[in-house]
Amino acid sequence: MHTPPILGPTLETPRLILRPPTLQDLEGFVAMMANEETARYIGGVQPRSSVWRALCSMAGSWALQGFALFSVFEKATGKWVGRLGPWQPAEWPGTEVGWSLARDAWGKGYATEGATAAIDWAFDHLGWTEVIHSISPPNEPSKQVARRLGSRFLRMGMLPAPYNDHPVEIWGQSREEWRTRKR
Repeated sequence: MHTPPILGPTLETPRLILRPPTLQDLEGFVAMMANEETARYIGGVQPRSSVWRALCSMAGSWALQGFALFSVFEKATGKWVGRLGPWQPAEWPGTEVGWSLARDAWGKGYATEGATAAIDWAFDHLGWTEVIHSISPPNEPSKQVARRLGSRFLRMGMLPAPYNDHPVEIWGQSREEWRTRKR
């Protein structure tokens, strides 16, 4: 069986491993997007075929742009627990680091821990000068993660089609703010 190459870096935090997604991660993505609670703010429940296309879109972004969301794994168990990282599809409102975790990974600090590593990588390796987080207005847990990262509400915005039905809150910070905060 052909094993495609991993198209980007592997990042490690004290409890997590972040690496570009592969087809081996499909079942974790499918389960996350089949759960109404976890999918609520990231496009809603989706069939397997749509999740497969989204996974391929992320892999394609790694190949074409040199960045995309990472698959996230618990170091202790090797279990896939979500996706997070840099993301900027066409017409996106900015250079985003976003996060989506499987329901059983909520409340463990993984979003903050993984996003911290992804923001460092985006500023250090992609040369970004700002990072944003596009957050659905009722999504209080993601706003809490954004606050823990040192981000603040910047403005209201819209995502491109097909996600342009609802305005989003744009949270974020500059590279200088991030580096000052980390000292």
